[in-house]
Amino acid sequence: QVQLVESGGGRVQAGGSLRLSCSASHRTFSSYAMGWFRQAPGKDREFVAAIRWSGSARWYADSVKGRFAISGDNAENTVNLQMNSLKLEDTAVYYCAATPGPRSGYNYEGAYNYWGQGTQVTVSS
Repeated sequence: QVQLVESGGGRVQAGGSLRLSCSASHRTFSSYAMGWFRQAPGKDREFVAAIRWSGSARWYADSVKGRFAISGDNAENTVNLQMNSLKLEDTAVYYCAATPGPRSGYNYEGAYNYWGQGTQVTVSS
């Protein structure tokens, strides 16, 4: 069973930064792509960013472009999300996700087979 474990969430003032990390626990698991999603209270879970190891392609939601950066290590099955210039509306539970094979896209939940438990990010004024 592949388990994804997120870390790095917390509380930060608007304009500040946080760095989230996620690692896959299964030593034989090899991901094709990994991503981050978030869910704010009362809202659906939404795509934030994704990285496909082949070609190091990256995708971002329009709401985070220029502020967030996704990175990681394919060999270690780890992915990070550097979040800068945080806004109140970035407050949410952030989820890491991974897929073992190619998909038509990586900005939707159905593309991913494995999910972490989530880590809370709270941005305060």
